[in-house]
Amino acid sequence: MTNTSVDNTVRLFGAGLRALLVLTLVCGVLYPLAVTGIAQTLFSHRANGSELGDGGGDVVGSSLIGQTYDLPKRDPDDAGETARPDLRWFQPRPSNGLGTNSVNTRYSLILSGATNRSGDNRDLIRWVTKAKAAVVGDNSTASYRVKPADVPADAVTSSGSGLDPHISPAYARLQVHRVAERNDLPVKEVEGLVADHTTDRLLGFVGEPRVNVLALNTALRDLTLG
Repeated sequence: MTNTSVDNTVRLFGAGLRALLVLTLVCGVLYPLAVTGIAQTLFSHRANGSELGDGGGDVVGSSLIGQTYDLPKRDPDDAGETARPDLRWFQPRPSNGLGTNSVNTRYSLILSGATNRSGDNRDLIRWVTKAKAAVVGDNSTASYRVKPADVPADAVTSSGSGLDPHISPAYARLQVHRVAERNDLPVKEVEGLVADHTTDRLLGFVGEPRVNVLALNTALRDLTLG
């Protein structure tokens, strides 16, 4: 009886060890290698994070993640200083209410998510009102006056994830005169830049037209340097 119990235990232990080794080889080595190889062969750009580069070949970010375009702080040690947008660049959607961290300094969020505030929430109303006034003030120039009614919703509200890299064509066009003035460029040239970087609905009916802010600003940078 004792020998039988020991034999059964050894047999079960051996079977478990063999299963562990086989599954480790298949699931931990062969499968990841196969998936990585297929991804790198067929979808290398997406597999590597949908990176975007500048004219010099340096990576400036991912087309999937929004970034901020702010001026440097007046006092680098002042953690409470409010960020000021660098108005030479097209601005992304707001990202209020999600906190900050020290890792992702280009888009200071501690997590992905919405503000989860109702339409009648006082904080949300205050944010939207303040954001609309800022959009009107920042984008009005000597020859172009922004009307509050012309400010689209995505200019004053964050996306569901808080990380949306896109803005609406309406918000991009609203910024054209200010960007042209700040960069000493013809308005028509900047309008053409926006048109070139406007992506239509998928298959003509899925989603909404959109403009990737990072791609647009990268093209703007190349234009100003060229």
